[in-house]
Amino acid sequence: MENLRITCISKPPVIIPTKHENLSEFSQTPTKLTFSYTKNTNPKFTDKHLKYLARKGRLTEAVTALDSIALTGSEVRPNTFINLLQACIDFGSLELGRKLHARIHLVNESDPFVETKLVSLYAKCGSLADARKVFDKMSEKNLYTWSAMIGAYTRESRWKEVVQLFFLMMEDGVLPDEVLFPKILQACANCGDARTGSLLHSLVIRLGMVGFTRVSNSVLAVYAKCGKLSSARRFFNYMNERDRVTWNSMLLAYCQKGENDEAFRLFNGMWGEGIEPCIFSWNILVNSYNQIGQCDVALGLMKEMESSRVSPDVFTWTSMISGLAQNGRRWHALFLFKEMLLAGIKPNGVTITSAVSACASLKVLKMGLEIHSIALRMGITDNVLVGNSLIDMYAKCGELEAARRVFDVIEEKDVYTWNSMIAGYCQSGYCGKAYELFIKMQESDVKPNVITWNTMISGYIQNGDEDRAMDLFQRIERDGKIRRNTASWNALIAGFVQLGAIDKAFGVFRQMQSCSICPNSVTILSILPGCANLIAAKKVKEIHGCILRRNLEFVLSISNSLIDTYAKSGNILYSRNIFEGMPTQDIISWNSIIGGYVLHGYSDAALDLFNQMGKLGLKPNRGTFLSVILAHGIAKMVDEGRHIFSSIIDNYEIIPAIEHYSAMIELYGRSGRLGEAMEFIEDMPIEPDSSVWSSLLTASRIHKDIALAVLAGERLLDLEPGNVVVNQLMFQIYSLCGKLDESSKVRKLGKEHTLRGSHGQSWIEVRNRVHKFVTGDQSKPSSNLLYSWVQNITREVNVNGHHGGFFIEEEEKEEIGGVHSEKLALAFALIGSPSSPKSIRIVKNARMCRSCHLTAKHVSLKFGCEIYLSDTKCFHHFKNGHCSCGDYW
Repeated sequence: MENLRITCISKPPVIIPTKHENLSEFSQTPTKLTFSYTKNTNPKFTDKHLKYLARKGRLTEAVTALDSIALTGSEVRPNTFINLLQACIDFGSLELGRKLHARIHLVNESDPFVETKLVSLYAKCGSLADARKVFDKMSEKNLYTWSAMIGAYTRESRWKEVVQLFFLMMEDGVLPDEVLFPKILQACANCGDARTGSLLHSLVIRLGMVGFTRVSNSVLAVYAKCGKLSSARRFFNYMNERDRVTWNSMLLAYCQKGENDEAFRLFNGMWGEGIEPCIFSWNILVNSYNQIGQCDVALGLMKEMESSRVSPDVFTWTSMISGLAQNGRRWHALFLFKEMLLAGIKPNGVTITSAVSACASLKVLKMGLEIHSIALRMGITDNVLVGNSLIDMYAKCGELEAARRVFDVIEEKDVYTWNSMIAGYCQSGYCGKAYELFIKMQESDVKPNVITWNTMISGYIQNGDEDRAMDLFQRIERDGKIRRNTASWNALIAGFVQLGAIDKAFGVFRQMQSCSICPNSVTILSILPGCANLIAAKKVKEIHGCILRRNLEFVLSISNSLIDTYAKSGNILYSRNIFEGMPTQDIISWNSIIGGYVLHGYSDAALDLFNQMGKLGLKPNRGTFLSVILAHGIAKMVDEGRHIFSSIIDNYEIIPAIEHYSAMIELYGRSGRLGEAMEFIEDMPIEPDSSVWSSLLTASRIHKDIALAVLAGERLLDLEPGNVVVNQLMFQIYSLCGKLDESSKVRKLGKEHTLRGSHGQSWIEVRNRVHKFVTGDQSKPSSNLLYSWVQNITREVNVNGHHGGFFIEEEEKEEIGGVHSEKLALAFALIGSPSSPKSIRIVKNARMCRSCHLTAKHVSLKFGCEIYLSDTKCFHHFKNGHCSCGDYW
């Protein structure tokens, strides 16, 4: 064809949009312009027309024109083709760029500038793979080509590939310039490649580019981000020119290493060099102090910002809110969140997430709802982080339907979304619904991880279904193809301890170690509470041995738990040794050892430790004061105890809790000052609960005040009408004061009394085996021998005058219900041993009666042994005919 006529569609320029491939969609009524291309068409005319189309974004027409030119056998100048490719980049048109690439034969295909522009086209339009294909086929690569390819990988944050390209570039004999060096150094910093960073540093020196501030800052950033703090500081000190970026890099480096004080000195040094810190500088310090828990310092910096006329931005506020929330100051975090809104700062997803998480921990649903409404107005509730925090908040507040609604609207659920909802169902006891969701998760694109399985295991066992929990524990590796971790074992151990199945918990604990799974702090803290009783003393020592083997003895929480557990298992000396050997002690350490001494009846030791606390300047808390009031009660130091109670409010500004009021009743009761106890109850600013009336009932029972016993018992009966023990006691009280026929309530008590029977049970460990005894039980082969021993001991006690009196007991009298279980346990321990044991440890599920108490005191004196017995009311330590409780329990 010698002549070719084509028709081009022209659009008015006012309607050219940006970043659109086919502009015909936006056309108004087109006008027709006709251009003719022939073999003899002037190349300048062709270039001018194509440049015009490129400039106007009429890329579809440009491609059509190129096809027409191809038919004439003419060529297009490389610059013109580059202009068309640039237009594709400017308008984000990958499809038309591909079409232009297909017509590259119209220019000199090996032109490096055209090929470089093609690399840029694919890289900037989101097709890195195509960019790499063009790049790899290039026969000649110059600095601009390498820059285009490295820039493409940099935009995709593919740092390792950037470093690899640098080495290929060096092999090709091409050296970076001052523009490319920062990109390669940035890659080294972000992938932690300090070695390549050092190589680049030496290259920068050889090429004389140290004087370029941007290049020097990038070298510094490599050392800083890779943790090479000494190298970073040396380089920093040798820099001739330092700008804000330089100083911020050093600030960040010190903060990442936790050297906040040095960072602060450096921060002040900025001012000395006349460089005013920017918002980023302030935020580095604020965030760092929050991360190490020094929130007050961070708050002070935030105030300094404002006085320096630097307004805190959303990052500043978010850092403060997150820091306060993560360091246990959640109310303060929520208060700051409200301040942020009042300051007109719009929160982001992280701010909302932190505030919602604080609401979840505090279980403040109202505030959580307000924050949810803010998130709705911002349109970020479908953000997976925000959604996950909302699910967690609603679940912890018991609003599972609301949690499920949030769950259902999150389109791109991640594993945390599923786990939060499953955990919510488990925590609320809806394990069936949790399992349904667990099955759905297995069928979804997001598969359960080990946390999901552990949540299900924990949920089932904590809700009493140990069979389902064990089934999931066995299936996790078989069906889930997931290796059990330490948390999987911990879930079972904690669950069995919660169910009171300490032997099963220990079985899992031992099996865990036989499977070469190392117990961690959580394992130890999960199993130790199950050993806090007298028949688990040897188990405590076994766990202590594990702690020593795993080098966990200096973990503060574990040492504190050991102090408490040894005390409750009868070894207060072990508790004291651990306390004395601790490198650091917190308030829990002091409370644990003081509480241990109070438990054992050693009021002098407890009060001495309290005085030591004062000398060391340690501030007591509610737990400390509870133990101290009880200690004064044991010592019968009423006035001193009253002074301590008054100081809780006056000197320490702590509002006493109900347990402090109950301890005060015991303080008065032990000294027989029942009138003052009653006056104290009448003056209480809060309503007395069962613990207060129970303390008064104990006092009136011990001191034989039947009228006060009736009053306390009736109040208890009103508060706990279904309590079998209270009913039993009230029946005896009404019997003693002759009121059995006065009311239907008393007749009902009598009926319940006769139905109840005696079910006292005791457990004792003899020769590494735990034996159980039930009141009145004669089914054991050795029963006759045991009963005979008990009868002889009882006669001895009665001969010594320890009988009679006015007593109200939880159990039936032995003449009616049979020999009490603790006496049978005592008999078994002494008869079954070739010589008298040095110590006997018994646990009982009811309050010890007066007769059994007298018997235990007599046995301790006669056989020269120590008897440790814990009942539902007290911890008794019998020695040389005396009891640690002072006959008050």
